[in-house]
Amino acid sequence: MSAHKQGGKRLGSARDGGPWGEIMGEGLTRATARNIFYGGSIFFFLVFAALVLHSHWYAINRSTDAAGLTDAVARGKHVWERNSCINCHTILGEGAYFAPELGNVWIRYGGRDDPQAAREALKAWIQSMPTGIPGRRQMPHFNLTDQELDDLATFLEWVSKIDTQGWPPNEAG
Repeated sequence: MSAHKQGGKRLGSARDGGPWGEIMGEGLTRATARNIFYGGSIFFFLVFAALVLHSHWYAINRSTDAAGLTDAVARGKHVWERNSCINCHTILGEGAYFAPELGNVWIRYGGRDDPQAAREALKAWIQSMPTGIPGRRQMPHFNLTDQELDDLATFLEWVSKIDTQGWPPNEAG
């Protein structure tokens, strides 16, 4: 077995793994390097899995109002999707930035203090579009039924109860 020597250390031969052989440095063998790699990979996979599980648990148990998730909320979400509101508005930061964020529109309309007035104001706003004011962005008229307007308002109320951890950064949306 021919061994290459450098500075008195055996570096190994082509037969036992190439010029570095069994000793890769001061006490770091191939087996040790392999064990560090696999051990580190497993450790970080477990950390990743734990973070995913914690995020899922937090979303289900803390940040989302699961008790308030009713059929009206689901129908309101369908109105939101069917009319492609996300093409102009954002909701919780997702969507287009052409029109205001609607994740906190319920709060901006006073829904915490007077839910019925907020509901009526949101419905009136949607029904009055477009306003025809020159130079202003205009929301299209969607011809929504009273049921669809109520469901959409219920959906926006439900969204306002999600713990967004400070999003949007200002109340104006």
